[in-house]
Amino acid sequence: MTRRSDAAPPFFVLTGGPGAGKTTLIEALARAGVTTVAEAGRAVIRDEETRGGRALPWLNPLAFAGAMLARDVANYEAMRGAAAPVVFDRGIPDIAGYLRLEGLDPPQALRAAMRRHRYRPCVFICPPWREIYTADSERWQSFDVARRTYRAMVEVYGELGYELVEVPRAPVEARLRFIRDRIG
Repeated sequence: MTRRSDAAPPFFVLTGGPGAGKTTLIEALARAGVTTVAEAGRAVIRDEETRGGRALPWLNPLAFAGAMLARDVANYEAMRGAAAPVVFDRGIPDIAGYLRLEGLDPPQALRAAMRRHRYRPCVFICPPWREIYTADSERWQSFDVARRTYRAMVEVYGELGYELVEVPRAPVEARLRFIRDRIG
């Protein structure tokens, strides 16, 4: 089990399955003045579709994971000097959870990145929430996949020594207060 060092930057992760309200919450945090980092997966999908690339989850899961890893590491490094809390819409370990769902082992580069790029031990996780779940062009997964993704994230972050804090199913403002109260 890997533990964070005392020198870990003030980086927090918001994770969970698709459609659980993470992006809405990240946007609310940003409007409230918290530094946030957008989810890599959606950006990779948009970029790959625009350029006709093949690093898409439905075409090449390993290439998709590699593209997300490159973006996530770059985002982490770009924020490294931050003194105030930064909240990431998914963290590098989410990629391992995604690969687990696909029945694939994380490549060595991902395992090394998860050791090298640690977040604060408190990881916020949004539980599956059927009442707000919707699919769109970038979120094509079923609600069942959303539940399985949630479980995979619980497993992966737990195995890495993170403490998962479930974000309550509540209006956005209450969820916003919940996180802000915990990140300082």
